Amino acid sequence: MINAIETSNLTYKFGNQIVVDNLSLQVPKGSIYGFLGHNGAGKTTTIKILLNLLKSKSNEVKIFGKDINSNRIACLKRIGALVEQPSIYGHLTGYENLKNRAMIVGVNQDRISEMLNLVGLSDAANKKAEKYSLGMKQRLGIAIALLSDPELLLLDEPTNGLDPNGIIEIRNLMIDLVKNHNKTILVSSHLLAEIERTATHVGIINKGKLLFQGTIDELHNLSKPSAFIQCDDSLKAQEIIKNAGFSILKSNSNRIDFNCTSVDDLGKLNTSLIQNGITVYALGTDKKDLENLFLDITSKN
Repeated sequence: MINAIETSNLTYKFGNQIVVDNLSLQVPKGSIYGFLGHNGAGKTTTIKILLNLLKSKSNEVKIFGKDINSNRIACLKRIGALVEQPSIYGHLTGYENLKNRAMIVGVNQDRISEMLNLVGLSDAANKKAEKYSLGMKQRLGIAIALLSDPELLLLDEPTNGLDPNGIIEIRNLMIDLVKNHNKTILVSSHLLAEIERTATHVGIINKGKLLFQGTIDELHNLSKPSAFIQCDDSLKAQEIIKNAGFSILKSNSNRIDFNCTSVDDLGKLNTSLIQNGITVYALGTDKKDLENLFLDITSKN
């Protein structure tokens, strides 16, 4: 299957500073690709290159299999984007902002009401955009990006500065666009927990270099799960855990962490602890969340 986005050893410099360093992205069609990195990691620069706002060398960037430099217009017609802040006019209503953009890009104005409904702004269609909340402005920006019915949507930090309700709105909108409207989305963010809730695929960038790329499950599998126990006799429990063949990772008077990946093994251990007169308050497995995995990966670069 042809990827929606494919870059090959993409490199970009501002003067002598390398901001994108041999970046090879593969964004599968129909995916939500979380493009993760700290501020200044090279995410926005990469997105601007994907939009041909910054020039790359031939064959370094392909959109649906076509080189963007030699097929610029055809590629851009398949892309919608919201980069940094939405380009909206505060003195115009939501409807008027969409009407203005529809006239510029030559889109049938029948799509305006459809897009307002899609992003949940039908009731605010005649309200001036300057009166919109930040989340409403972001959704209006996405509606503008979707006017020409692009197959690929590039969203640069779309939840930045939003309150929890606004974040949930954008999250649900992205999932709906991919699931029910056949879109592919690349979304950049440093909000790692949010990406974990939406993305099917992840790319982690740091100092312009791609440190990880794969499915969200492949990222989680980098972290080997461990087990923990809380009980009334830590010293005695440690001996039983060691005798059962597990290695103690760390311990204190309240909790013991040890290497165990099997639920069946935990069940047998629990039985052994109880048979030896130990009261078990809690027993379970731990796995690093996406945020800690991200910190581990980026700290090595």
